Amino acid sequence: MMNYSQGKGELKNWVVSEVEFSPDTLGKSESIMYLGNGYMGLRSTTEEPYIKDKRNLLISGTFNRAEENEVTELPNLADVTRFDIRIDGERFSLEFGETKNYQRQLNLKTAELTRYFDWTSPRGKELRFHFRRFVSLDNLHLIGMKMMVESLTDPVRISLDSGIDAQMSNSGSQHFLEGERRIFDKQFIQLVQTTNESKIDVVINTTHKITVNDEERIKVPEMNMDRRKVWLTYDFSLQPTDKLEIEKITTVFTSRDKEFEKAEYTIQQLRDHSLQDLQDSSGKGYDTLFQSHLETWQNKIWEAYNFEINSDDDFDQLALRFSLYHLTIMTPAHDDRMGIAAKALSGEGYKGHSFWDTELFILPFFIYSNPKVAKSLLTYRYHGLVGARKKARENGYLGAMYPWEVAWPTDGEVTPVWGDIDIVTGNQTKIWSGFIEQHITADIAFAVYQYYNVTADQGFMDHYGYEIIFDTATFWASRLEWNEKKQKYHINDVIGPDEYKEHVDNNAFTNYMAYFNMKLAIRYYEKLTMENPMCLKELTKKLNLDKAYQHWQDKAGKIYLPEPREEDLVIPQDDTYLLLKEIDLAKYKNQEKVRGIYRDYNSEQINKLQVTKQADTLILFYLLEQTFLNDDERISEAVKRANFNYYEPKTLHDSSLSLATHAIVANDIGDIDLAYSLFKKSSEIDLGPLMNTSDDGVHAASIGGIWKSAIFGFAGIRLVDGRLRINPRIPKHWHHMKFTIHWQAQPVTISITKSTLSVKVENKESITFEVFGEIHECDDFIEIPFGLTE
Repeated sequence: MMNYSQGKGELKNWVVSEVEFSPDTLGKSESIMYLGNGYMGLRSTTEEPYIKDKRNLLISGTFNRAEENEVTELPNLADVTRFDIRIDGERFSLEFGETKNYQRQLNLKTAELTRYFDWTSPRGKELRFHFRRFVSLDNLHLIGMKMMVESLTDPVRISLDSGIDAQMSNSGSQHFLEGERRIFDKQFIQLVQTTNESKIDVVINTTHKITVNDEERIKVPEMNMDRRKVWLTYDFSLQPTDKLEIEKITTVFTSRDKEFEKAEYTIQQLRDHSLQDLQDSSGKGYDTLFQSHLETWQNKIWEAYNFEINSDDDFDQLALRFSLYHLTIMTPAHDDRMGIAAKALSGEGYKGHSFWDTELFILPFFIYSNPKVAKSLLTYRYHGLVGARKKARENGYLGAMYPWEVAWPTDGEVTPVWGDIDIVTGNQTKIWSGFIEQHITADIAFAVYQYYNVTADQGFMDHYGYEIIFDTATFWASRLEWNEKKQKYHINDVIGPDEYKEHVDNNAFTNYMAYFNMKLAIRYYEKLTMENPMCLKELTKKLNLDKAYQHWQDKAGKIYLPEPREEDLVIPQDDTYLLLKEIDLAKYKNQEKVRGIYRDYNSEQINKLQVTKQADTLILFYLLEQTFLNDDERISEAVKRANFNYYEPKTLHDSSLSLATHAIVANDIGDIDLAYSLFKKSSEIDLGPLMNTSDDGVHAASIGGIWKSAIFGFAGIRLVDGRLRINPRIPKHWHHMKFTIHWQAQPVTISITKSTLSVKVENKESITFEVFGEIHECDDFIEIPFGLTE
């Protein structure tokens, strides 16, 4: 059972707690309390093992394909967290004996996992356990663990096995060759793993420090080795009130790390370097290492993002902190060759692949809060042009056609072909997204546009951005199909964001975004013609832009863009959606578990119903109003309202990506109560009371959506064709919100109450912004009354 009120004093609204142990619902806490730093993610399994636990250690970028008939995925590394504990010769488990005062907690502020409880053994002996664990943000390769045991009543014998266990898999798939294991000086353990297909070397080192009653004990352990496993066994005898403390420090390095991506690399270099790092770290000890980690979190994250909410509901502040914590630990900020996985680094779900989730739901946070990281994530997409061009060629198109799922950027499309069972036929269903869900190409182009306009990073555009925009536009120009009867270019046989509608023609989101992509390329081509002809010349050599520009010009204005209907201003989601059968969706709108409709219908049947999986047409309004298309009458406020009222009742929010968009649009049209309700539901996707929602990992996009709903929704922050707009509408029970964003290379601190907006320009360089239609300039501090009261 989860509880979010355990943080007291300075830790109020900082602590995520599990207050009752259940061996049948381990997955939720393992996922939402996972530890990481962008380089690695460590699932928060208990030290002692249970049948249903999922012990994952994942390293960004280490993709491998276990077998020829499987797709590449992040491999599950060796386990370093397991302690096999025996009390008086019997295996320790909370399934036996009696447990009191149980708490497992993730402190978001310190990024430390703790677990403590009092336990009475089956023989009646009382012990107190306290576990601590962190993954360092200061040293990205380091994991710290500490176990403390106190005998409360009786003499007790404790035996402990601890080491490195490489007998792991990804749901049965083994990714590693048998590697060398070694113990140095009966103290330092080293295990080597090498992926069987991508040939990435992994070296894991670990060591222990033992103290009893605060005095260090030099214990000579029993050394053990087995297939893919090496460990030490320690034995202790405790008297009543004796306190045993075991520190375990671990380091992880791979040959994919940038410092080892060199021609003269040898595995011995990796082994030596990693062992030295362990030896240097272990000498400092848990507490010193943790303090460095803590200071890094405080300086780089909490003080930099500066996010505060004064709400009558404490959960709101905790949810935003939860979002910032996870956005930090899911993101490989250290390496621009790596992207963000749909399940972050918290579990094996979606195999560690990146989707459009990054560009539309996660990247905006970094664009506005940490542009350096945003640049890294977009550079990852630039590296991915190799795979995007490969996919375009394989499908008979030109330019860059981005994969629906991507792993290592040059791999190309890595979406699995087969998925869930068809409840009617009993067969596996085909996953069509990798073949025909193509809007991701334009989504990435939009992300480049958004980044450039918010940050003014011309260097990125010259080296990376323009090339992405131009080659994605070339793809769309080659993808269009001429309809002689309508004298328009159509985009047929696609899946839009609504994945409950497969093989549709003219999905409105896809068509409008392709149109935007091509018009943007035209604008940037003409801009470079005037402002930077040398850059254009180089890109023209590479991409044959003279011919491409002509194709964009000839085709962009002839793309079929579904118009709002005269009678109700509703834009058809695709050619057939508004003609499909309508059914009563109340049963599925009020479901506790997503995808409940699949218990009654298969994919083919759902394809024929007016039901939407997630925000589709509605995303258009949120995206395109940020662009030079914001004055287009087809996306006006009246059309936005009409489409929200039509599509929201038909949307099941069966994707975790959906609620945030609906919350933002609801706020835009003035329905603040509904916006807050959707924000709350979005926050509860991982933090809610249901204990099986996050078993496969956290929902990275919805975590980004928590931040988006607050900033783009309630705070009303929006890019509008190169200008900053701030139209705040905070919920009734929010009294104040404060945060720092970056606008065109400088931090801007924004404070909002019910009726005032304060803007502080930290570098005192003048900015211009709009508030409810009025233009303001500020080069220091300004407070603006905006007159919205309860």
